[in-house]
Amino acid sequence: MEETELCFPQLLNSSCVRQKRPQIEAVCIYTVLSSISLLTAVLNLLVIISIAHFKQLHTPTNLLLLSLAVSDFFVGLIMAFEISLLDGCWFLGDHMCALYSSLDYIATSASVGTMVLISADRYVAICDPLHYPTKITIKRVSVCIFVIDYFVGIVDFVLTFVGPVTVIIVLYLRIFVVAVSQARAMRSHITALRLQGSETVHAKKSELKAARTLGVLVIAFLTCLFPFYCSSMVGQNSFFDIRSVPFELLLFYFNSCLNPLIYTFCYPWFLKSIKLIVTFKIFRHGSSKASIL
Repeated sequence: MEETELCFPQLLNSSCVRQKRPQIEAVCIYTVLSSISLLTAVLNLLVIISIAHFKQLHTPTNLLLLSLAVSDFFVGLIMAFEISLLDGCWFLGDHMCALYSSLDYIATSASVGTMVLISADRYVAICDPLHYPTKITIKRVSVCIFVIDYFVGIVDFVLTFVGPVTVIIVLYLRIFVVAVSQARAMRSHITALRLQGSETVHAKKSELKAARTLGVLVIAFLTCLFPFYCSSMVGQNSFFDIRSVPFELLLFYFNSCLNPLIYTFCYPWFLKSIKLIVTFKIFRHGSSKASIL
């Protein structure tokens, strides 16, 4: 006991043991995690402002991206709690602990649910494009986000990971097969399509590009979540001591930082909207109607 540093020395052997790290290692860990937390919150906040402000971005697909950004924004805030747990001690009290646990579960589960909805959206857009405008509407997407999406947050592991991931993989395999066949058809009948009008060609290319972009989003999502849930299934942390923040959990949270970075490289409208936001041009009259596509 004399050589052990406790979180609450007055409680003696009832207290948690404080995790000891070299100062350089502790500074590096705190710096990296704090940077990721701040970057996650800021980038997702930019996505939220962009889609919410510019009317041209008010589409069913972007509404799903907005829902994902909201979940990821809260994940960035939750990481601040994880940083405070690096040494194995919790000093914020029972109420903050309950709040942290609730937000953590709801935000991460909502991200999983939103990914399922994104996969379903792309499935209809690629596999049944003629009925997409009638099947996928802003009203229906809003209902799904607030009902189906957050319903996922109250079910256990099987429905929060195995079920949604299975749906995501099956839908995107189907999307990939259809997208490849459509791409081949477009190349072989490009002349005929041009005769029908350039708008048809542009619309089809836009849907395929959106499917590829969101496919990257889903792959990054599965890559970041898979180690965490594998670790959960075996009931132990394979890389780090249980008193430290597991590598799997850090990778799980880092996915929320990756999503807006993917938008940056794949969606030109995101870069344009960021410029308008950081230069405060969104406060000008009529800025919500600006053309950024």
